[in-house]
Amino acid sequence: MKAFVLVGGSGTRLFPLSRNKFPKQFLSFETDECSLLQKTFLRLKSFFRDTSDVYLITNADYKFLLYGQLRELLDLEELKRLNFLFEPCRRNTASAIALGVKYLLDVEEIKDEVIFVVPSDHIVFPEEKLLNTFKLAETYARKGWIITFGVVPSRPETGYGYIEAGERIGKGFKVSKFHEKPDLDTAKLYLELGNFYWNSGMFAFSLRTILEEFRKHAPEIYDFITSTKNYADFVSKFSEMPDISIDYAVMEKTDKAVVLPLNVNWSDVGSWDSVYEVLDKDEDGNVKRGKVVSLDTKDSLIFSSKRLVSTIGVDDLLIVETDDVVLITKKGRSQDVKKLVSELKKNPDYANLVEFHTTVFRPWGSYTELERGERYRIKRITVKPGEALSLQRHYHRSEHWIVVKGTAKVILEDGNGNLQEFFVKENESIFVPKTRKHRLINPGKIDLEIIEVQVGEYVEEDDIERFEDRYSRS
Repeated sequence: MKAFVLVGGSGTRLFPLSRNKFPKQFLSFETDECSLLQKTFLRLKSFFRDTSDVYLITNADYKFLLYGQLRELLDLEELKRLNFLFEPCRRNTASAIALGVKYLLDVEEIKDEVIFVVPSDHIVFPEEKLLNTFKLAETYARKGWIITFGVVPSRPETGYGYIEAGERIGKGFKVSKFHEKPDLDTAKLYLELGNFYWNSGMFAFSLRTILEEFRKHAPEIYDFITSTKNYADFVSKFSEMPDISIDYAVMEKTDKAVVLPLNVNWSDVGSWDSVYEVLDKDEDGNVKRGKVVSLDTKDSLIFSSKRLVSTIGVDDLLIVETDDVVLITKKGRSQDVKKLVSELKKNPDYANLVEFHTTVFRPWGSYTELERGERYRIKRITVKPGEALSLQRHYHRSEHWIVVKGTAKVILEDGNGNLQEFFVKENESIFVPKTRKHRLINPGKIDLEIIEVQVGEYVEEDDIERFEDRYSRS
């Protein structure tokens, strides 16, 4: 058995906690601080024989963020056995699955195998029920069925698509029809009828079956898989793939779809309302995270990332605080957060907020912007043990580095063009003049933290010329 983990979503409805460069699958919503991706991976790790059976399919933009989160869970040997498949551009779930299929056929030369397709950004508990249903799904998949996992609805939900169950087949049902997100009256009817399930976006099928169904119902995808010379050729032409979901490409057309009921607490975390619904609440019906003090507040979600958030005498609110944005909306309106993000993108003063948090992750670690002005910018930079920034220079700014934790190894060009090496320890500093080549390295065993003060006529990220880079960015 193999697992395709889809790690490509952007999660704009969870702004401001989710941003394009740090989407929801990398976020934590529960008190154990594991991200949704990490929880998904640990769930699969307990089900599959080896980490080599797991294939993480993601956008190339998330490459180092993905590595970083999995390094927190695995030793280096386990990490090496994982399979990372990178999409050069976004092309929806059908093309992502086709990428995995091509890899199995071409690189691993597998002719048939049961494959589970699992999004990386769902909350599911108890996990034992899901994994037991996976075992049942394997038996159906080996008989040529395509299994979709239908969550037993607990309320008339308008934010999910539905699966209508038809005739019984063992412990499952033949899929009668897929339904788009309904209005409230229709959702109430679905709940009353009892043969409608939430579409979880999880699937299981054999490699042979999905190829045949691509051939029948999505010939463009099938031809792409079979006509490209090899996996590398497939990746190089990936931008030509159709932008279509597996639901539209195959599931709504096939006569081999079976739904297995899944009676668990589940959420695709598609909105702040859905986050509120699935998380534990206090005696006043509130979901609270971080620094929160509330008085006479009921049935609200309050997330604090840094500052203290206080409420008095309010009900049914969704409040999310980050370093640079505070979102306040009524419950039931969180689907409109996507509209808000669209408006922010149109405004040059706010468009960058959609892309980045104040903390930005890099393959070597991260930086947090502390303050900026017209001709200066102050950052806190964290470099992981053994990692290094590129050898680089800037044309419009100088930099002053103050070490607050660890020891920095600094490569700095002198006035004659020679590279010199310095060790800068806690409470020490070093000045990097404009146009001088330089590099920051963490040679130690703990995180290196420095305060960087940039001064110049231009202090944006694109003022950089790289000469050497271990992460292939030069």
